[in-house]
Amino acid sequence: MTFELNALFQRDLQKTIDEIRSYPSEELLWTINGEIKNAAGNLALHIAGNLMHFIGTLLGDTGYVRNRDVEFSAREVSRDEIVQKLEETKRMLNEVLPTLNEAKMKDDFPGKIPFEMNTGQFLVHLFGHLTYHLGQINYHRRLLTK
Repeated sequence: MTFELNALFQRDLQKTIDEIRSYPSEELLWTINGEIKNAAGNLALHIAGNLMHFIGTLLGDTGYVRNRDVEFSAREVSRDEIVQKLEETKRMLNEVLPTLNEAKMKDDFPGKIPFEMNTGQFLVHLFGHLTYHLGQINYHRRLLTK
């Protein structure tokens, strides 16, 4: 299961990188307009921070320290830095996910989460979270670049 999940995470993190690179300007990465409350740059930082924390720190003991507030408050982080964080996330997943055996996947997830899930279920939840925000970034870009 971890091989398949990693392939999906890798695919959609690459799609996120492609979306970020598709913005015609870095300024548009940070544009908030009307009902759009989260800029694409913030959503991309949030995707990386979320996965680095829940998978990297809690399952892989990477030592990553998350600052969720900064994920949503940072502005004007360069496109290159955002891409670098997403690439680091891809590398971390390639290192951590293969270490999770079947028994570990059935264990309760080791972090504080608002619902009870085993590790395998929570990884599926995290993948859904990634794809949700990837879709938001895609719509954000298309709305701003008609």
